[in-house]
Amino acid sequence: MIDDGRGGYLGPMEKGQRMSNIKPQQKDAYRLILEAIDVGVYKPGDRLVESDLAERFGVSRTPIREALQRLETQSLLARDGRSLIVASLDHNQMAELYVVRTELEGLAARLAARHATEEEIQVLREMVDDDRALLQNPPALARANRRFHQQIHLASHNRYLVQQLDLVHRSMALMATTSLAAQGRGEIALAEHMAIVDAITKRDEAAAYRALRDHISVAFVTRLKLDSRSKS
Repeated sequence: MIDDGRGGYLGPMEKGQRMSNIKPQQKDAYRLILEAIDVGVYKPGDRLVESDLAERFGVSRTPIREALQRLETQSLLARDGRSLIVASLDHNQMAELYVVRTELEGLAARLAARHATEEEIQVLREMVDDDRALLQNPPALARANRRFHQQIHLASHNRYLVQQLDLVHRSMALMATTSLAAQGRGEIALAEHMAIVDAITKRDEAAAYRALRDHISVAFVTRLKLDSRSKS
């Protein structure tokens, strides 16, 4: 007998019947396109065509069309005539995004210092140690950086905060470059990550909040410098 997830139990025959009715999970077109933007397959300004996306991901055009409409509603895609392109952020939009991100990330660190389990803290510490091997690979380090921050979000044990931060990080994908590409930024960022983990380990909520806010602030300054150099 096994728990049926609703307070009852299934016998062997009923279990087999229930399992046979489970269909293979369908591909999520929205998630596939979002991940492609996030890893840089599609960059700001790139045009997205339904037929091309359907062929690339092996999905019919109807869910692709619905996914594109959803991404446009979330301002991750923009109209260019009749075409949809990956949106880009101007200076003001980027500044607004960092203001929101700084506060929400700081809150996540504060709550992580309060609620994180010892196992979650161990994972965070090991992440920082493992990421040192990626210092010469900014794209890989950027992906690892996202995983580190997501782990802090989860360690906050606040589902609503995690949802809001997920939306913020989706918008971060609209930035063409990573601040970790700046000379020396990777090593500094890992030192900042370790300071955040140390504060969470000590259950010092105020210090964790400050450490993560300062980390985001330095990243913003670095990005502003990178953007300034690219336009000069």
